[in-house]
Amino acid sequence: MEVSKKGILKRIAGPVVTAINLDAHMYDVVRVGNEQLMGEVIKIKGENIIIQVYEDTSGIRPGEPVENTGLSLAVELGPGLLTSIYDGIQRPLEVLVEKMGDFIERGVSAPGLDHEKKWEFKPLKSAGDEISGGMIIGEVQETNIVHKIMVPPFTAPTKISEIKSGSFTIDEIVCVLENGDEIRMVQKWPVRVPRPVTEKLNPDIPLITGLRILDGLFPVAKGGTAAIPGPFGSGKTVTQQSLAKWSDAEIVVYIGCGERGNEMTEVLTEFPELEDPKTGKPLMERTVLIANTSNMPVAAREASVYTGITIAEYFRDMGYDVSLMADSTSRWAEAMREISSRLEEMPGEEGYPAYLAARLSEFYERAGRVNTLNKDFGSVTVIGAVSPPGGDFSEPVTQNTLRIVKCFWALDAKLSQRRHFPAINWLDSYSLYLNSLGSYYDENVSPEWNPLRSWAMEVLQKEAELQEIVQLVGSDALPDAEQVTIEVARMLREIFLQQNAYDAVDTYCSLEKQLDMLKAIRLYSDLAGSAQKVGVMTQQIVSLKAKNDLPQIKFISDYKPELEQIRSNMESEFAKLREAA
Repeated sequence: MEVSKKGILKRIAGPVVTAINLDAHMYDVVRVGNEQLMGEVIKIKGENIIIQVYEDTSGIRPGEPVENTGLSLAVELGPGLLTSIYDGIQRPLEVLVEKMGDFIERGVSAPGLDHEKKWEFKPLKSAGDEISGGMIIGEVQETNIVHKIMVPPFTAPTKISEIKSGSFTIDEIVCVLENGDEIRMVQKWPVRVPRPVTEKLNPDIPLITGLRILDGLFPVAKGGTAAIPGPFGSGKTVTQQSLAKWSDAEIVVYIGCGERGNEMTEVLTEFPELEDPKTGKPLMERTVLIANTSNMPVAAREASVYTGITIAEYFRDMGYDVSLMADSTSRWAEAMREISSRLEEMPGEEGYPAYLAARLSEFYERAGRVNTLNKDFGSVTVIGAVSPPGGDFSEPVTQNTLRIVKCFWALDAKLSQRRHFPAINWLDSYSLYLNSLGSYYDENVSPEWNPLRSWAMEVLQKEAELQEIVQLVGSDALPDAEQVTIEVARMLREIFLQQNAYDAVDTYCSLEKQLDMLKAIRLYSDLAGSAQKVGVMTQQIVSLKAKNDLPQIKFISDYKPELEQIRSNMESEFAKLREAA
C-alpha cells in the first residue's frame, strides 16, 4: 500500500486514534483531523499508525486527514523560559488566553518562546576561539538570572569565525562557526531524550531546604531524587512551595501534572506573589511553571513531565542547581493507564501498564549532579509528589517510586489532623543519602551534627515503642528514665520537627540554628539523666521551667542571646534540684 506524509483516520478511541496510509516513525509529531490537532505516534502495527492526541478528540471522524510533521515532540529552549506558565506541551497559557480568552479552543498552537522580543546578547568568546558542543559563548540578562547561551550539544570542535554583540531576537544569528554552522539563541530539543553531560557525580552535597525535619533527619542531595506521598489535605503542595521558595536551588521548575483545577489555580495565583527571600523579587523570576490540570487531555499530562525535565536539564547545563517539583506522578501514571487500556495492552497491577516502573525510572534517572559539557557543575533534583488513593502506600505507583528514589518523605493524615506540620511521619520516612552527606556536615556545619541526628532518631523511635505500653497501662507505670525519654521526644516533636510555614522567621531555619536547637534539647536530656542518678524526682525534671521557654526560639531571628540565657537557666535549675536531692 502506498504511504505518504499524509494519511487518513481509520479509528478513534478517545485520545488514541489510528491512521493508515501514513509514512511515520515512532514519536513523530502529527496533525490530526481538519482542526489540525497535535498528536504523537506511540505505536506502529503493520499499516496502522497509532497516535496519542494532546487535545480533545470529540467530533473528529474517520476519513479526516492526518499529516506527519516528521519531527519528534520537542521544546524550545532559550531566553524567555523564566516567569513563563506553559501547558503540558509548552504552549504558553498567557499567549493562548490573549488569543481566545479563558476557554482554550482545539487546534491552536503557539511557540514556547517569544520570537519577536529582542534580548541584549553579551558575547563571552571572540572570533578565532575554539569551541565545541555545550560550551557557553555568551549571556543574556533574563530577570535576575543570567541566561547562558550555549553551543548545541553535538557540535563538533571548531573555531568561531564571527560573533556579534547587541540586541537580537532568538531567531537571529549571533555566532557563525568556521564549519558553517550558525548559532542562534534558541535550541530545540526532543523531550524524551536526556541532554548529554560529561559525567555524573556522586551526590555528596545536600540540598538545604530550611525545613528542620528534612535537613535534620531526612536530607536529600543536590541531584538526588525524593518522593512525597500523602493523602489529600496532608500538605504536599505547601511542602513543595516551601521547598521551591527556600531550598538553595537557583532555578525551580514546577510541574502541576493532572492536579485538580482549584489546586493548580492556587499555585498559579500564589507563585507569582511569592517573594524570593534571596533577592526580594518575585519568586517567578527564577521559576518555570507547567500547568496541566486533571480536566485537560490525558496525553498532554503524560508529556508534561518530559517537558519539565528537559527544561530543567537545559538550565543544569548552564551550571545551575535546579529543583524540579512534579505534582503529582500518580496522575501521570493514571494517564499512562488510560492510554494503555485504549491501546488494548495487557494490564499489570491495578490496571497500570506493565512498563510503569520503567517509565518512572526513566523520569527519575534524569536527575543528577553532573559535570556539564562546559566543564561546569550543575544539578537537577527531582522531588515527586505521589497521591495514593486513600493514602494507601502499598499501591503500585508509590511502591515503584520507592524502589527508585533514595529519599522518602511520608506525609501522614493523622499528623495533619493534629495540626502537626510539616506532617511528615518520622517513623515511615527515610533517606539513603546520610552516609554520602556525612562528611559535608562534618566539614561545613559541625562534627556534632551526625551524632545529634542519630540520637534524635533513637529517641523518637524509642518513644514509638513506649507509646504502645502507655496506651495499655498509662505513662505513670513507666520507669522514671523512660518517662523522661517521652518528655524529650515530645520536645523534639514540638520544638524541632514542628515548623510554621506561614511565620516570617520559622518558615526557614538555617543549619546553624537547627544544630543549636538540637544541642539545647540534648543538654536537657543529659542534665535530666544526671539528675535522676542522684535521686531527683521525675516530676521535678519534667516540670522544669527553663525548658518551657525553648519553643519561642523558633520565632526569634537573633536567637543566640535568648538561647544562651535559656541554657544557663536550665543548668542552674538542675543544679538546685541536685543540691536539694
